[in-house]
Amino acid sequence: MNKKSILILLVITIMIGVIVFFTFFHIKTAKSLKIGNNSSSQEIVDYILNISSYETKIEVQVNSNKNKNQYLLRQQYQSPDKETQEVLEPSNIAGIKMIRNGNQLTIENTSLNLKSIFENYEYLADNILDLSCFIKDYQSDETAKWEEENNQIIMMTKQDKQEKKLFVDRKTGNPVKLEIRWTNKNNTVYILYNEVNMNSLK
Repeated sequence: MNKKSILILLVITIMIGVIVFFTFFHIKTAKSLKIGNNSSSQEIVDYILNISSYETKIEVQVNSNKNKNQYLLRQQYQSPDKETQEVLEPSNIAGIKMIRNGNQLTIENTSLNLKSIFENYEYLADNILDLSCFIKDYQSDETAKWEEENNQIIMMTKQDKQEKKLFVDRKTGNPVKLEIRWTNKNNTVYILYNEVNMNSLK
């Protein structure tokens, strides 16, 4: 081999080494940005508050003076203001889809009119069931706070006679449960998060 071939081989080897090093460093950095066992509670709270999109399946139980209703819903959110909520159960209203884009609300796949949905299916067409609504309320509430209890982070906020608590799994950073209580009437909504896929800006 002449000197030119050796020099080319040396340059290629150095370039491969640099690429391997930066690839390994990038993967290691990307892994460290994910929420997990080593994340602090504040990092997990920041992660939740900076969600840019999510898809989840939730169980909803609405307790009021009148009755008790249960729903199974699929929700999707895309920052800043696109929310989709589809009813999976009960079967008599399954398939109803509510799409909120900013201030515009569209209801698809239903023979029910909007008045009927608001009167007979309390909170179903309201975005208070959305995780994104909780996040906005938390960010705008100067008295909002969080605490740790039983391997969960509980984020709390009060808005317009509503008290909300979001329970977040300390290990995964995923929401587990959301409770919404009205202080002026005996109404409570419980939301259980079964499947959650989230993307965060943090």
